Amino acid sequence: MYVPPHFDEPNQDVLHELIENNPLGALITHGKSGLDANHIPFELNRTQGKHGTLHCHVARANPVWQDVKTGDEVLIVFRAGDAYISPNWYPSKHVFHTQVPTWNYRVAHAYGRITVHDDTAYVRRNVARLSHMHEAAQPAPWKMGDAPRDFIETMVKAIVGLEVEITRLVGKAKLSQNKEPKDIRNAGEMLNAQGDRHLGNAMLSAAARKSGGD
Repeated sequence: MYVPPHFDEPNQDVLHELIENNPLGALITHGKSGLDANHIPFELNRTQGKHGTLHCHVARANPVWQDVKTGDEVLIVFRAGDAYISPNWYPSKHVFHTQVPTWNYRVAHAYGRITVHDDTAYVRRNVARLSHMHEAAQPAPWKMGDAPRDFIETMVKAIVGLEVEITRLVGKAKLSQNKEPKDIRNAGEMLNAQGDRHLGNAMLSAAARKSGGD
């Protein structure tokens, strides 16, 4: 991924938070059948390994777990919002007429080594943790014990676990940081006004940081 210095996000804690808040990752593999991409929700363990470890599961019918082998390098892409930025949103455009359209976004690329876990114990733990994580905000959180034991056993046998130890974590936050603070701020406010508050607020924070550094 091309990362100009002003868009680089090197803070591992920030990237971990991005992954945790946007857990649906695109798992990119290059196995026996060539390039492939699968969209999978991941659980991040921050303390496992130098850069953290990602855990997930896939359907047994999905060939990805047989197409790769333990130890293969993979890439997982996590995205935290994106939006079109109109040049009209930059106050300086109306003075100098030297702005052009662009697209802003925040992403994390997790490179790592994959391990295939074709065992029910790993899969059961992964399903339980993911369920607990994503059901926490529900009025009556679902748990595995809510379903009949034989049904859960059948479902667990129908999936395979995947673990990726992160060896390199690359982050990019393209938030118009190459613009003047007033341009970043106004574009962020325009995003908020149209409902893109996640990216809009990130741009407002970027404008505040740049103002503080000027």
